[in-house]
Amino acid sequence: MIWDELADRLAGLDRDGLRRQRRTLAAPCGPLARVGGRELVSFCSNDYLGLANDPALVDAACAGAREWGVGSGASHLVSGHLSPHQALEEALAAFTGFDRALLFSTGYMANLGIVGALVGRGDAVFADRLNHASLIDAAQLARAEHARYPHGDIDALARLLAASTAKRKLILTDAVFSMDGDLAPLLELLQLAERFDAWLVVDDAHGFGVLGEQGRGSLSHCGLPAHPRVVYMGTLGKAAGASGAFAAGSETVVEWLLQRARTYIFTTGASPIMACALLAGLELIRQGDARRDHLRRLTGLLRDGLAGTRWRLLPSPTAIQPVIVGDNHAAVDVARALFERGLWVPAIRPPTVPKGTARLRVSLSAAHDEAHVRQLIDALRELA
Repeated sequence: MIWDELADRLAGLDRDGLRRQRRTLAAPCGPLARVGGRELVSFCSNDYLGLANDPALVDAACAGAREWGVGSGASHLVSGHLSPHQALEEALAAFTGFDRALLFSTGYMANLGIVGALVGRGDAVFADRLNHASLIDAAQLARAEHARYPHGDIDALARLLAASTAKRKLILTDAVFSMDGDLAPLLELLQLAERFDAWLVVDDAHGFGVLGEQGRGSLSHCGLPAHPRVVYMGTLGKAAGASGAFAAGSETVVEWLLQRARTYIFTTGASPIMACALLAGLELIRQGDARRDHLRRLTGLLRDGLAGTRWRLLPSPTAIQPVIVGDNHAAVDVARALFERGLWVPAIRPPTVPKGTARLRVSLSAAHDEAHVRQLIDALRELA
């Protein structure tokens, strides 16, 4: 029977240490989580600036609900584009330095919409091998040729671009890689995009709000101004503290996305409550240098505290600090041991990361204090 096959495959996930478990939280997103009646220090969320439960965003959401209701009622191109949506798009464009921005319901939908609108059959996508799943799916669903280059290898990418006879070319990359925490060579990628007349689509899910001047993102961090061949995607459910995503670019490219991005056209507009909350969150990002400085100090504290132990941290300058374990079962065992000590750190295994590189993915937040990080350091040193 077909359901017996599924049961066998689930058993295979158990055997290989790959079955995921979902936990239900009984407290809002923050540095302390309550799960199954226990309070734990959480190093799981992408709430990098600690805005997800910030009173300013909560108050803005409540006020927005009273003025605009809960739902948008339709897609943006019918009657679901409300004044808060427009205000947020304009604020995001001004903040990132691009001509215009377009809101999407999620980062996943933004990536599918961007890539599918810009390339198709007869075109080619050149993607970093460690790109997020949404970028991989975007390239495949666009029905363009999909060439993957070794992580961060500019020379390999140049060879692929030079050999391609595709009508249109698109370079596709994360800015901050979500499982390694390192940054893409954005300057070199833009130089290749100019040399080979290609689009450069940058997914800055983990850089927006955290990196760059006033948190303007990875392009700002690398000293790159807005460029007409760059399409910039930022998510709003991580450092921005709420949910959703946006694409920013030139007037021409954003208008084309509005006309042709299927994941924008054929879905109900996001709740106006989110737009109201995000307008407040964007202002906190702009004024958030103290939060970002604190986050950098916590990152340095963790790295210094684990130096000289058997725990190998990847060379990440960001809030994402992966601790490589290797074996799937061993990673799960370490995560379980930390959980028993009141520390919640996720074990990340294939296919999310390459085989043999199972890891603990420590996500730091400006809402953590030094005592939280020292508690994690002490536990890991004990387990080492």
